[in-house]
This record gives sequence, C-alpha cells and structure tokens, in this order.
Amino acid sequence: MSDRDKDAEILALRHQITVLERQLGAVRVTFAPEDRAFLAAVLVPLPRQVLRRLRLLVQPDTVLRWHRDLVKQRHARTCRPKRPGRPPTVRSIRALVLRLVRENPSWGYRRVHGELATLGIQVAASTVWEILKTEGVDPAPDRAATTWADFLHSQADALLACDFIETVTLTGRRQYILAVIEHATRRIRILGTTTHPTANWVAQAARNLVMDLEDAAVTVTYLIRDRDTKYPALFDQILADAGIQVVLTGVRMPRMNAIMERWVQTCRHELLDRTLVWNERHLLRALREFEQHHNEHRPHQAMNQAAPLRATPEPLDPGQITRLRIRRTDRLGGVVHEYRHAA
Repeated sequence: MSDRDKDAEILALRHQITVLERQLGAVRVTFAPEDRAFLAAVLVPLPRQVLRRLRLLVQPDTVLRWHRDLVKQRHARTCRPKRPGRPPTVRSIRALVLRLVRENPSWGYRRVHGELATLGIQVAASTVWEILKTEGVDPAPDRAATTWADFLHSQADALLACDFIETVTLTGRRQYILAVIEHATRRIRILGTTTHPTANWVAQAARNLVMDLEDAAVTVTYLIRDRDTKYPALFDQILADAGIQVVLTGVRMPRMNAIMERWVQTCRHELLDRTLVWNERHLLRALREFEQHHNEHRPHQAMNQAAPLRATPEPLDPGQITRLRIRRTDRLGGVVHEYRHAA
C-alpha cells in the first residue's frame, strides 16, 4: 500500500469514529451529506481491492454511489442554463402594452401588436397575449361598448350636471337648492332656492340657465340629472330647444352623476353644516358667496389645483419663499377662509 492510500484509509477511519461519537446511543448510524461527500472524495481514488478490505460502516458500493451522486450534482450545476426558456419581456414594453389596452378598451392583442409594430417595437403577438393574460386582461375581449366613465371623459367639454339639495332653516322650513356644474371646468352655478319647487319655478330656472350659457358663450350638448319628479317635462323641453339633450341616471345610481354629488358633499361639509340659515334670503346670499369662492379661489384636484375661473399661479422664486407674507380673507363671517399674498 502506498503512503497516499494509507493516509486516505486513516482519514476515512478517523471520520467514521467522529460520526460514531457524534451519534452515541443512536440505534442507527446516519451519514450527513457532508459526511458522504468527504468519504466519497477520500475513498474512491483507492484501488478496488483496498476499498473492499477496509473496515467501513457502509458497503463499498454505497461509497461509490455517493461519489456518482456528487458527480451528477456537480455536472448539473455547471451545465444548468442561467435562465431557462426565452428571456423575459422588457418592463417598458409590458407597461406600454397595458397602457394601450387601458386607453383603448376595444383593442385586442392583435391590434396592440400592430400598434407596437408601427412604433418599431418587435415582439411576437403571443408575447402581447401572454402579457395581457398575466395581468388578468382578456386578450381578445368584446370591449366595443363605451363605458359610462369613458363617455364622461370624452364629452366633458359639453357636459353639465344638475341636482337638488335639501336643507332646513332655523324656522324649520325646508329649502330646495338647484345647482348646475360644468364637467370640464368644475364651474358651479346656483340657479336658485325655493320652499316649493313647482313646475313653473323649475322651468324658469332652466330658461335662466340657457340665457346664462349663451351670455358666457358656453356650448353644451348634454345635461345629466336624476329621475326626481321635481323636474317637469317642460324643463327637458326648454333644454332640448336650446340643443341640450337630457341624460337620465339609473335608478338609485348616484355614481352616474358623481361630479355633481361630490360638489353637493362639499357644499354641505364646508357651508350648510357650518352655517345657521335664518331664511331663504339668507340662504341665497350664503350660496352666492360660496359660489364665488368655489369658482374663483377654491383649488380642485381634477384641474391640477386650479380654480374654475383662475389658473394655477407660477411657482415663487426662492427669494420670495423666504419672505412670505400671507393675508387671510374671511367669507361668510369666517366660515370660509381665503389666503393671498399681501401687497
């Protein structure tokens, strides 16, 4: 036996003793993966006849099997590809595909693939299909019907919405407020208040609205309202004569008139719930004041914080920011505050 073989035999025997010491009292001796790797690396180079006469806790064939397993694992690690399959789609292309589908609901994956081709983006149609399917979007949908949200966005420049608001004065009398809002500019118009919204009163409010729109040179095509019985047939007829088509919301579906409903909530929260209304005259005066504040000062998120009749001012210079002089103006006795730069 050569010195190398003898040293290998001694190392193997010592390692077995270490394994036995580590598992004193165990019914069955088990070899950890690192133990198997060590014994296989040490004993396999030995001649077969030397390996068979060694005093091992396992059969020589078991040691050889351990060695074969090590070789397979090493071969699998070295030959495994970095990423199985074809490379993933670039993130910017995935974002563009989803944007095209979101902005064009009627497009299927073939139409999106064609639009990408016109932009010089070379991807397979199956890739577009897979992107849409992964995001939970039907690759070949029947999305030709225009949704209500798409209708509101596409026709915002020619849309009005109106609604009645109810409130109670200190004397216990119920007041009805009729207001109209422009979808594009968010400008509000208070058409009037009354304790009895009769058909003649509502019809006259419609005539006043039509004249106001003509004076302001505002072109309106649609007006959204609910199915309240306070609107007489003459109300729709007056608007139709002016070229304005009335669109009725669904039964118990206030979201179809969401912009108007949102302003009603604002009016209640910022004015009606914080003001003691004495009578109809006081209510109308407060509403006119709040209308002016809403149209000329109050910022709106949908308009990038601009007011309906006031654009967003230019940003201040760094020098002006360090010397801010802001003055507060009170409206309605301090119920509403406005802030401006001091002259």
